[in-house]
Amino acid sequence: MDYQFLGISVWLGLVLLVAEWVARFSPEDREISRKIVHIGVGNVILLAWWLNIPAWVGIGAAVAASIITLVSYWYPLLASVSEVGRKSLGTFFYSVSIGILIAYFWSLGLPAHAVLGVLVMTWGDGLAALIGKRFGTHLYQVWGMTKSWEGTGTMAIASLVVSSTILFWVYGLSWSVAAIAVLVASIATGLEAFSKFGIDNLTVPLGSAFVSFGLIQLFA
Repeated sequence: MDYQFLGISVWLGLVLLVAEWVARFSPEDREISRKIVHIGVGNVILLAWWLNIPAWVGIGAAVAASIITLVSYWYPLLASVSEVGRKSLGTFFYSVSIGILIAYFWSLGLPAHAVLGVLVMTWGDGLAALIGKRFGTHLYQVWGMTKSWEGTGTMAIASLVVSSTILFWVYGLSWSVAAIAVLVASIATGLEAFSKFGIDNLTVPLGSAFVSFGLIQLFA
């Protein structure tokens, strides 16, 4: 138990340390520092899965992260989790979604779906933001939000890679599992494109996890 908790704590500490260094000493790279946190923290779910971390440890970490990010919404405790150019509760929603998924799918003995949901958000949204910001030239509008096709395409590809990798690993190679991975990636991409105020950090992981779980129960 001790080495499991220590492993999670060391990883989170390193992620925050690197992100804070980037945020404070390279303020022009604030978006990069936030995505270091976004991707680094999200990948903790893999450690929790591989090390068979008890649910209470993951839930406790998610609650602590939720409190820190919620306080940081009003007080700049951590520059690396502050939103760039907007007020949003996205990082708070992200922490909440991880706690919900661990609580539900660990109790079912099906942690892979929690991992899928979190990693779709981790890599899909994280890479989409970076690619869209740097290379997005083909823009479109959704509910007053400016998106880029480059970012949306990145979200779709990353979501498909994550979904298919995890589902194939757990349920084996089959056309039905492949079709489920495509549907999950499509839904995740749609949720990310149409979400405002950072709510995609809640809807994308929850939607991806529960849709994959439901479809697997029905068709795989």
